[in-house]
Amino acid sequence: MSNVRNKIHWVHLLQRGIFMIVGALIYTVGLDLFLVPNSIIDGGVVGISLMAAQLTGLSFSIFVILLNLPFLYVGYKVNGKDFTFSTLFAIVWMAIFSSLAHNFEPITNNPFLGAIFGGIILGIGVGIIIRNGGCLDGSEIVAIIFDKRTTFSVGEIIMGMNLIILGAAGFVYSWDSAMYSLVAYFVAYKMIDITITGLDESKGVMIITDAENSELIADALNAKLNRGVTILYGEGGYLKQPKHALYSVVTRLEITRLKDTVYEVDPSAFITIQDVHDVFGGRFKKGGH
Repeated sequence: MSNVRNKIHWVHLLQRGIFMIVGALIYTVGLDLFLVPNSIIDGGVVGISLMAAQLTGLSFSIFVILLNLPFLYVGYKVNGKDFTFSTLFAIVWMAIFSSLAHNFEPITNNPFLGAIFGGIILGIGVGIIIRNGGCLDGSEIVAIIFDKRTTFSVGEIIMGMNLIILGAAGFVYSWDSAMYSLVAYFVAYKMIDITITGLDESKGVMIITDAENSELIADALNAKLNRGVTILYGEGGYLKQPKHALYSVVTRLEITRLKDTVYEVDPSAFITIQDVHDVFGGRFKKGGH
């Protein structure tokens, strides 16, 4: 049994490693074949490294590794070795691919197209790496630390830092480059979300109904949407009457059908809907959770 677990563990690590290498390659294509040829930069340590390479004439790959090392050390202390080594692994492969990318011609020399499509490709690469437990930028580690000590969220801190870094591109390149960099950043930011959550985003639905309606609703959802339902037993806080809470996971496109199905049985049912980023196990992928 132990050997089987070890084999599964190493297979999982190998899969993660392959996906992070693919993510680093995709990121490099977006950065070096779309953004950099049009004087457009990414945010975070990558953006600082690009500007440092522009000002000094030294290799971007050297800067991106050296500037990330202090953040990785802090990340090792705060987030543990798994996240830190995964991040270092992705950064090293990105640096390797970037050093090779100069042998290829840019895909486009149009800055607008470069910002849009470069942001899309770059965001997909980052999203793949994040899904597999790593990241490509030490600034995210700083954001996690400041999140614990301030009232700002990780996303707000990263956005604030990147706005400053991307604004600095106006002094190193041009103000047009700074504005295109902002466009690329927001496109990439959205693509990261899409890559992590998927286009067919799942929704967790909680339905509060009277006890006598719960089985009818559960049967209807199973029959019409082919979705499983978990029934939780409770009591109304005001009238102290028996209440049942039904939980199910559906796709975004099934929300309207779900509400129609529920309200056919109980027009007064209370429904809440939350985003679900990942679903594991159960029957969800085959039509139920």
